[in-house]
Formats: sequence, C-alpha cells, structure tokens
Amino acid sequence: MTQVLCNVFHRTVFKQLEEKLRGLTITNNEIIRNKYALARPKLRNPIWLTKKHRSLEPNFLTSENKEFIKEVVTDKYSVIKPETPINTNIEWTDKMKRTGLIGRKIGIYPLWLKNGKKIQTTLIQILDNHVVKYIPPEEYNPPRQRVEKIYNKKGCLLIGAEAADPSIFTKEYCGIFKHSGVIPKRILGRFFVSPDAVLPPGTLLNALHFPVGHYVDVRGKTIDRGFQGVMKRHGFKGMPASHGVTKTHRRGGCVGGGGAKGRIWPGTKMPGHMGNRYRVAKGLKIWRINTKYNVLYVSGQAIPGGTNDVVYIYDSILPTRKPAGPLPFPTYLMNDEVAEDIYDKEIHLFEEPSVMFKETE
Repeated sequence: MTQVLCNVFHRTVFKQLEEKLRGLTITNNEIIRNKYALARPKLRNPIWLTKKHRSLEPNFLTSENKEFIKEVVTDKYSVIKPETPINTNIEWTDKMKRTGLIGRKIGIYPLWLKNGKKIQTTLIQILDNHVVKYIPPEEYNPPRQRVEKIYNKKGCLLIGAEAADPSIFTKEYCGIFKHSGVIPKRILGRFFVSPDAVLPPGTLLNALHFPVGHYVDVRGKTIDRGFQGVMKRHGFKGMPASHGVTKTHRRGGCVGGGGAKGRIWPGTKMPGHMGNRYRVAKGLKIWRINTKYNVLYVSGQAIPGGTNDVVYIYDSILPTRKPAGPLPFPTYLMNDEVAEDIYDKEIHLFEEPSVMFKETE
C-alpha cells in the first residue's frame, strides 16, 4: 500500500513539475519573440502623470445637453487669471534659469539679411501655454536620484498647452488642473526653474517670452524611420557595384576587431531602429517674432521632428550663446501694445530699398 501511494505521489509531482516547465518555456519564448520583434523605445511617463484618456462610453446626452455643457465649460474657463500677482521686482542674472515654452513646428520659411545672404528659418507656433503647478525644490522627488551633490536646487514648473474638452480625459487627469483654474490641456511639460523664477498657476505665456536675437535650444522627437540599414542610418558609402562584388553592395563590411580582441566592439555602427528619439538642437537664433499668431522664426531647418510635431523651447545653455542684455524675468507681461512683426536688426525688410552691390574689377 505504501509503495502504491509513493508511486501516485511521484507521478503527481512530476506531472505538476512538467506543466510548470512547459509553461515557463512558452513564457520565455514569448518574451524572446517580443524582445526581438518590437525593438521600439517604450514611453516612460513621469510619476505624477496618471491615465490620460478615458474609454468613450455612450452617455446618452442629447444635442441640447451637449451644447449646455459646452457653454458651462466656456463660462468657467473663459477668463484665466493668475492666482497671485507676478513678482517683477527681481533683477535678472545669467545664473537664473527661466521656464521654457511648448510649441508646434509648422513649417520652413526663408529670410534675407541686409548683406544679401539668404537664410532658412523654422516656424514654431507657441500654443496657449498656461502654468498648471509648481513643485518646490524640497518637495520635488524625481524617479532618478542624482548621486552628486546639487548646490543650486531648482523647482519643477508644470506647463500645459492646447486646451481640450474635459470630457475626453479621465477624472484623475483632470484633477491635475483642479487647483490651478486652467482648462485641461492635451500636452504637459515640466521645466526646472530657479526659485526666483516661479510663476503662479494660471499665468499665460506667449512668444515674447524669448526676445528677438536671443538663442534657444529646441527639443523634439525625431521622425520614426523604422529599421534601416547602415547607408541610411549612418551614411555609409556602400560597396562597389561591379568588379567581383557579390551581394555586399549596401552592407557595412567588416565589423570585427583583429588580434587578441577579435570581437564586436560596443557602439559599432550597425543596422537598427532609426529615429523616434528625443534630440536637442542647441544655439538657434530667433530672427523674427509674429505676435499676432505667436510664431517664432528660428534659424535652421534641422529641428527634430516633422511638421506639426510638439517641441519644447528653452534658453540656450551654450556658454558662447549667452544673452548680451537682460531678459524678461520671470516672463514677458503684455502690458503695452507691440508691433505685429518684430525683426532682428540684421534682417532685410521688404519695405526697405533693394540691396545693391557694386561690380568690382
């Protein structure tokens, strides 16, 4: 009897172990398959960002009720004013860090200098930027703790752009805007600022936050090109097309090292996923500002991202691109009337006479 019970026990244990191993093998195969099949970067949201969009369920609202809800939302958020007055008595220094802006890349436009040179500029439209929240340096808890000691601690300023219908967002996401009096925004961005550059919630930011002639850094996500070879991804020349070359026309060639270290070195340029990464274009000059449509004309046409992509604009951190004069601190306040178009002093205006050059022998 004891021998029979032992046999039954062993069979049961081995059967359970076999099922576990089979399940583990299937799971590992799925993990490996997904690992190599989807080599795209994952979206890592900040710790304070909750679930954004809700599942659209039928709410059985009539057309009259929908119009009534729109009227209520419009009346509530028609006038957004700062909670407290902005302190403008602080004198700006080059060690202070101001907030940035959120915009959209909308196109490319040429401009001409007074010496006859033609330059290309990228148009960035500044959206309806409002301050949503401020987190002091002592309360800000980043997900990655820095090891080195920080001497000039900065606070985190949360900026929202592009107002939208609150009914398309979740209740938790709308709670971010509850105490600021700002209508829920589609886009959120965080900017680290000095404690003296704090702006109260509800403050509106416009394109004149950056003056003409100022240098900025623009951060955006590059266009997703998918899996590409070395010629398109890294600009390789490729192999010859004839004279004995067989099936290596667009290949990378030898990638291994010689001698005792005959292996693939880390960082070798190989085929892989191209684009869909955040990159920063630094030291771009602002040549023109359109105050009617809040558009910045920034030098160059290689700003990361495609047309209508979201970009983030900061004061340039390059030491050779520091501002020569004081900047609007903590931001520009629309107290006086300004011209519709503001140009840099080197730009040739079309109202001026044409640029003439004398022929030299």
